[in-house]
Parts: sequence; C-alpha cells; structure tokens
Amino acid sequence: MTDTQQATATANTEQATAMAMPKRTKRWRGIVAVSLVVAAVGLLAERQELVLLATVGVVFATYHRTVPLPTPSLALERQIDDPSPADGDEVEVTVTVTNEGERTLFDARVLDGVPPALAVSDGPARCGMVLRPGASKTFSYTIEAKHGRHAFEPATVVVRDASGDRELELDVRAEDGVELDCTTDIASGPLRSQTLDTVGNVTANGVGTGIEFQQTREYRRGDAVSQIDWTRYASTGELTTVEFREERAVSIVVLVDARSVAYRSPPVGTHGVDAGVSAARQLTASFLRGRNHVGIAALASSPCFVPPGAGRDHRFRMRDTLTTHPAFAARPTDEETPADEQMKSFLGRLGAQTQVVFVSPLCDDEAVQAARRFDSHGHAVTVVSPDVTASETPGERLASVERQNRVHALRQVSIPVIEWSLDVPLALAVDAERGVRA
Repeated sequence: MTDTQQATATANTEQATAMAMPKRTKRWRGIVAVSLVVAAVGLLAERQELVLLATVGVVFATYHRTVPLPTPSLALERQIDDPSPADGDEVEVTVTVTNEGERTLFDARVLDGVPPALAVSDGPARCGMVLRPGASKTFSYTIEAKHGRHAFEPATVVVRDASGDRELELDVRAEDGVELDCTTDIASGPLRSQTLDTVGNVTANGVGTGIEFQQTREYRRGDAVSQIDWTRYASTGELTTVEFREERAVSIVVLVDARSVAYRSPPVGTHGVDAGVSAARQLTASFLRGRNHVGIAALASSPCFVPPGAGRDHRFRMRDTLTTHPAFAARPTDEETPADEQMKSFLGRLGAQTQVVFVSPLCDDEAVQAARRFDSHGHAVTVVSPDVTASETPGERLASVERQNRVHALRQVSIPVIEWSLDVPLALAVDAERGVRA
C-alpha cells in the first residue's frame, strides 16, 4: 500500500517481581499421590515397569522445585497499517514479540491490548509461542475503526515453565502510546447540489415511503390506513392522508486520475496518485456510511472499474482494489491506455443517475476535459483536487498558476472543485467547500 503509514511502539517488559508473583496452575495436582500408589502396586506385584512409571510421575511433579521459573525480558513492536483510518475501515495490526532474555521461554502466551471500544473483525489478537533467546514471533489481526481516538492498552503476557506447573502473568507496556486517530474522517462526502449536498439518501421530487414529512391531503379511497392522520380525524372528523418524502440511495463512482502525468509531486512530499488513493479511501468510506451504492474506477495504464455496490464484502473489495490494483502502482508505467478510450468504456458502464467524484491533481487540460465530458453526459460531477504543486522555482510557480486556471475553468461551467492542500485533513477541505457553496 503506497499511502500506508506505520505507527510503531517498542516496549520493554517490566520486572516480573514488581508486577506479580508466580502462581501454580495445578496441572500436576495429585500426580505425587498417584505415583506413590503406582509405586506401591509395582513393589507388591514385583513389576519393575510400574515402579519406573511412578518414578517418572514424581520427577514431573517435583521438576518445578528444582528449575527456577525464567524471568521474561520481552520487547513488543506493534505496527498499524493506517493510524488515521476512516470510521468503519478495517485496520490490520501486526505484533512482533522478541525474547531479549538469556533463557528459552517454552510456553509464552501473548494477548494484545486491543482498545476497549474496538472489535476484532478477523484473526485472534492472541498467540502462543516458544521463544529462544533473541528469537521473535509475529502475529496479525484486524480491527474495525470507530469514530474517536483509541489508545492501545498494554499487552498481557503469560509465561509458564517447561512443566507447565507454574506461570507468571505480566504486562508489556508501551513507552510511546500508539493510538488510532479516527476523528478526521469525512462526516459528509461531497455530492452535487442537484441531488443532495450530504451523504445519505437522495431527496426525490415525488412522494412515497420515507421518514421526512412532505404534506397532508384529502383522503382517497385505497390510501394505506397507516398514513391516515388519526389525530386530526379524532378532533375534526375529517379523513386526511399524510405523505412523506420519498428516499432512494445515491449511486456514486469515485474516479481516480492515475495517469502518468498525475504522478507529479513537490520536491519533498506525496505525488498526486498516492494522494488520490488516500482521498478515494476516505470518500468511499464516507459514502458507504450513508448507505449509498459506491464504486471505484481509475484513469490509468491498467483498466480498473468496480461497479457501484454496498455492504461489507463490497467495502473489502474496494479496499483491496485501492491497495493492490496495478492502476495505483507507486510509479508510473511506460504504457498507457488513451484516456478517450477509457472514458468511452466508463460512460457505457455508468447508470443514468450515477454521480462521479473525480479525484485529480489537475496536472493537464485532459483532466478538465474528462470532468466536462462526464458532466455533458448527464452525470453530476464533483472534482476533488489534491494540490501537489510547489512555488520554489519559476517552473513550479507556473504549474501552480496553470492548475488554478483549470480549477477556475471547471467552476465556470458549474462543476464544483474541492481544493485539498495536503497539509490539512481532507475533511476540512470538504467542509470549507460546502461552506462556500452554502
């Protein structure tokens, strides 16, 4: 994942003696008594094998008294594939445990400190392991992000001796707290005003089923009993029908400009395609939360089109597409399909009412033409434009002016453009544009 950020916390184990005292597991409880009975039977019956078996039992039962329980010295490294996810995103957590002590840990069980408000959606957040000195063990699990800031708690480690008779429980506490910051996701994605200016159901012109009051009218034969205004009937004796505004879901395709020209970047910073993928992840999550049908597409060297859909499986499919599809590679390829051919293919796949959110750094006039072409075919278009220009050299300043001219050209034909400066959250840019349009 090219736009993936990693957050790492390294923790050293606190001294076991300061945390807790070893306790008995009672795993071999009663083994001495049984061994003595077996030994007595063996002696009375003159059976050597029974005496030998009893000896083995006694050895296991007394083993822990002769061998000290190792004091663990562990280091824990936690990696998060996206420390600033959107609400509802799946976040993979990778935990690596290293034995920094000088003795082998024959039975170590690690339970990671998942934030209390979050749920594990895939894979257990625990792992059992045998760790030799200097050895490491890695395991992964996935959690579902929810709005807010979520700090990880210390991992709980239970270490047993080789016999399993004694165990020690302790915490591996992080010195630098790692947390998920799920507070900058887009609360309401950008849609055209001719439908609805917020994520959710599109308000239709007609009436029907829904929850928003539309009007009352005289009762007509055949009207549903549930729609009759019984309060008014009780007070006036007149039958009237209550009508509600009809609702339907929006169909949206988030189109990422991943042509070679879109890989432009400032001297130090993120290039346009990486920024576009990041924006697409946030936008699709926002639209799906509004129960819309959402798809992904790309203007790129490799054809990429995921038709609009909804549901958990569809969300995973779009996330995998943005992560692994060659259209969103870290570097541009030499071969590229002409944009006109891709546009023609997309127009043939889009439904009549499908909106297009075009994510592009607007590095050339062809991006403007693409947005206008969708608009001319009746698809409401909103452009989200990450700003990857700079102003250090005359050439960089000229590129910045040209981009502003393209933004102006789109707004002149009533296509809204959200200008996203990469040093601020996308949510703030969306809110700022919405405030201007209001």
